Amino acid sequence: MSVEAAPQGKLPWRQWFRLGEYPMLRAIRRVADRRRQADGDFAWLFNPYTGDELVSLDCETTGLDTRHAELVSIAAVRIRDDRVLTSESLDLRLAPPASLSGDSICIHRLRGVDLEGGLEVREALTTLLEFIGNRPLVGWCIDFDLAMLDRYLKAEFGFSLPNATIDVAQQYRKRLRRSHPEIEVQPTFEQLAERLGVPIMGRHTALGDAVTTALMHLRLESGALTAPSR
Repeated sequence: MSVEAAPQGKLPWRQWFRLGEYPMLRAIRRVADRRRQADGDFAWLFNPYTGDELVSLDCETTGLDTRHAELVSIAAVRIRDDRVLTSESLDLRLAPPASLSGDSICIHRLRGVDLEGGLEVREALTTLLEFIGNRPLVGWCIDFDLAMLDRYLKAEFGFSLPNATIDVAQQYRKRLRRSHPEIEVQPTFEQLAERLGVPIMGRHTALGDAVTTALMHLRLESGALTAPSR
């Protein structure tokens, strides 16, 4: 579920999730986690990445409060050079969570019946960790996804994701600020995709959003930048 998907009348997401604080908290946790996991099965995740791939990541959840929402689906797709490798992707559905409700189903369109036979949390997280490795992660408002995943990872394995990250929403704002410092924008996912000429692949599905986000990242890296019309 995207942070933009809050139903009307709900509190703005920034009131419950202070986006600017999370990267700093992650940096502090990473140091402690690396020390605790030095002899663990996942110690290799804390090694510096020396390859040439990124991984675009997205999660769908039962809500927007990262303290209480539950994971519904997780998807990731690898990026190499200027290509999104859809043949090297991961699309996981979890067992139906207790908090699955009509409000969230209207967003991600995954009903309880669609999640029957889904993975248990520990298996899904293990599969995800093996797929992403220590590659840098790309996402849209990625701190939301990280906060969700880290809550589960801490409970199951005792550490948070140590990966470097690229937030495509922030990437766009920073690049626009350099070329058009007089413009301050907070584009939605759909607006930025349109400005960059990127097709939206299955909005509010984890894999669709991961692929679209990967394409937006590559367009920004290639120098495509369109200022919003006034």
